[in-house]
Amino acid sequence: MRISSALLIGTSALAFAVPAFAQTGQEAAAQAANQAAEPGDQGAIIITAQKRASTVQDTPFSVNAQTQADIQRANANTLEDISRNVAGLAVQNLGPGQSQVSIRGVSAGQIVRDQPGVKEQVGIYLDESVVSLSLFTPDFDLYDLNRVETLRGPQGTLFGSGSVGGTVRYITNQPKIGVVEGSVEGGISVLKGGDIGWDSKAAVNVPISDTFAARIVGYYSHFGGFVDAVGPAAGKNINDGNRFGTRVSLLWEPAPGVTVTPRFVFQRATANGFNRQDEYNLYDNQFTTGAGGTDLGRRTVYLKVPEKFRDQTTLADLTASYDMGPAELTSVTSYMNRNILVSRDASALTGSVSVSGLIQKRDVVTGAIIPGPFPALDPDIINLGSNLRDTTKLNQFTQEVRLASTGSGPLQWVFGGFLSDVERGYKQRLPTPGYDAFIDAQAPGLSAIVDNGFGLVDNPYHADLPYQIHQRALFGEGSYKLGQFKATAGGRYYWFKENRRFHSGGLFSNDDDITNRTKSDGFSPRGIISWEPNRSLSVNVQASKGFRVGGVNDPLNLGLCTSDDAAIYGPFAAATYTDESLWNYEAGFKYSKHGITFNAAAFYNDIKNLQVTVDAGSCSSRLVFNVPKAHSKGIEAEFSAHPIEGLDLSFAGSILNSEFDSTIENPVLASRTGIRDGNRLPTVPKYQLAATAGYGSRLGSNVDWYLNASVQRIGGRFTQPGDQEPGAGTFDFLFYDPATGSHGFSTALPPGTNFGSLKLPAYTLVDASLSFKWDFGLEVVGYVKNIFDVNPKLSLDRERGGRARLGYNIGTPRTIGLTLRQSFGGHRAAAPVPEPVAPPPPPPVVEEPAAPPPPPPPPPPPPPPPASGERG
Repeated sequence: MRISSALLIGTSALAFAVPAFAQTGQEAAAQAANQAAEPGDQGAIIITAQKRASTVQDTPFSVNAQTQADIQRANANTLEDISRNVAGLAVQNLGPGQSQVSIRGVSAGQIVRDQPGVKEQVGIYLDESVVSLSLFTPDFDLYDLNRVETLRGPQGTLFGSGSVGGTVRYITNQPKIGVVEGSVEGGISVLKGGDIGWDSKAAVNVPISDTFAARIVGYYSHFGGFVDAVGPAAGKNINDGNRFGTRVSLLWEPAPGVTVTPRFVFQRATANGFNRQDEYNLYDNQFTTGAGGTDLGRRTVYLKVPEKFRDQTTLADLTASYDMGPAELTSVTSYMNRNILVSRDASALTGSVSVSGLIQKRDVVTGAIIPGPFPALDPDIINLGSNLRDTTKLNQFTQEVRLASTGSGPLQWVFGGFLSDVERGYKQRLPTPGYDAFIDAQAPGLSAIVDNGFGLVDNPYHADLPYQIHQRALFGEGSYKLGQFKATAGGRYYWFKENRRFHSGGLFSNDDDITNRTKSDGFSPRGIISWEPNRSLSVNVQASKGFRVGGVNDPLNLGLCTSDDAAIYGPFAAATYTDESLWNYEAGFKYSKHGITFNAAAFYNDIKNLQVTVDAGSCSSRLVFNVPKAHSKGIEAEFSAHPIEGLDLSFAGSILNSEFDSTIENPVLASRTGIRDGNRLPTVPKYQLAATAGYGSRLGSNVDWYLNASVQRIGGRFTQPGDQEPGAGTFDFLFYDPATGSHGFSTALPPGTNFGSLKLPAYTLVDASLSFKWDFGLEVVGYVKNIFDVNPKLSLDRERGGRARLGYNIGTPRTIGLTLRQSFGGHRAAAPVPEPVAPPPPPPVVEEPAAPPPPPPPPPPPPPPPASGERG
């Protein structure tokens, strides 16, 4: 650790001792090229996936890049929208601002709100800055991006922990010196059965001097709601929300090859509800009077308490670089602060504990749990409104320093160091007004005794989980080209340390106060061999390793567990789970010629100690298990063609087989968790297909039109591994009738109410758009998304293993929209006009004979001979 820290400090000091550079020369080349690339033309896109500029076709592993033109043509607003057009990239929607990203089927189960210690499997970057956070994948606005890169397969060498499945990079447009350009955009949309949404966005690049420029982006979007609520907190379209923010980037070039780019990013996203539909709720089901559950279902939830989501992100970074001729020194310093609130209606969760008689007796002196429920608990406690509030406050500092070759010789290399220091404070509160009065009526003063030092009232569960996470790494990669062959090799050595305290209180808790420390280290290598017989074709084979660091499980809420669940899951509570590692073996080819691009790869991922997240049943807790063996294998392909002038065709697809290769020894635990040899890994589909066709031409003398249509097919998935076990759809449902006060278990449900299979069904989305673009920069786009109003079920949403509530997170209904976009500039700023100077007096006129006419110009030289091949 001392070696890595010394290297980072020393190299960072060198980077700032000389004038530095944020928009590196490599990225500047990529930015300029991509603005001229046609949508869907992967062969012409320049990326920096290897920390240096190269085309998608020349990069010796599987990668996809969606440019700003691709994003606009798909009318994409989120990473989930983009993922449907990228082979192998899957995003599981868990609600606003909450999603899990997986690449190539490497997935380990649904990470939920109270698992802050679980690390991500896909690294997310905004330009050079790490912004990954498990569960809360940043939902950045996609306006004024240069491209979104998806790097498939483990990227442990150059991108480190959290990139075990791959890496996604949002690359923004950088400031340009001497150029005035910008754009404005406004749009409106109408959702089927829902609200109206709208947005307004603007970006401008301003040259301040011949060495200084600024690029400023601002945006505001209102998302229309489409979910209705019944119950005490009833409302229409309750899941509407807003997203607004800004990016301010500065670029200073005090000398040739020397630049500094500081940047500030701010975004605040809010939602007034969740994209959820209830199928069964403790208070609204077949055993309650009135609606009796018939008012639930498609795009409807039952609420006693309004819900809310908020994510405020602030990022300040400085990417600095110095071009020394044969090499470029780059320093990336970033600081990120996030403040996240997930406020959910937990009335059914809290009420279900009382219904099932699982509120345990407590010793009124020590607060220790005494076996057996409270006698004659007042049933009115079941009907209280309860609000679960999860808050996350994150402070993250990262520093990377690297030195990379810049020449065009056969030898290319990059090496450097990385450090990350993270403080993450996670809190849970369960305010339930009136709760303590019911508890103290049975055992006077008990609510204060079990508070465990928090000083809260009417709060049956509360917990604080502060984390301190430190990572250090050294990395390097080099390649050498000899004739038609190129060999690439690299590796990353990492150190990781995590300190955590788990402090809980309230009647539902165990009154825990535990401190844990974990640490690990390891090495991740990568080797690639490429063969390029001509500029149109390349063949690549690769072996690479990725990793995800481990952690410690939280204690179970034993006061909520049934005796069976306590016995089954109890031994794994507060247990350590180790680092996950993956070896990726793949072979692929890339072809691009005469307007046709065809890239494909086959891969096999051998996964060790897969960190699988499971639901601990009635305990309202989650646990992570290490599964010794698992695998993910498949093929992916992306194709684009321009067979005739104006016609664009593209296809992206992947076929996956991701399974466990180990079974947990305890057969009961295997059936509960689904961790069984041959069972599928969760959250990812077996197949994912997308096809797009577009046609456009000139209309009149100054406008182009373009018609675009796409079809996206997503295969079936399981939210958690246990959802595929026989009998997984049978639940011991609980009910409480607010009208009569009757309550209890409903084990014998009427026909048709048993869920049966918990498999999320496959779905198909069809989109279309028509655009007109004038030569002076105005573009008008009309579009329809989800034309057939499909209601995709994106993940299974449950409370207390289905005892309190069971439903789905769902997709957006049919949306009809109109976007107006105006771009301007792109030219260099005019030089200042000099003051007029009086002309000198004319010379005296001298008579001379007329000069002969000049000789004719020489003929032009012959054209050069054609190249032996072409690329792009």
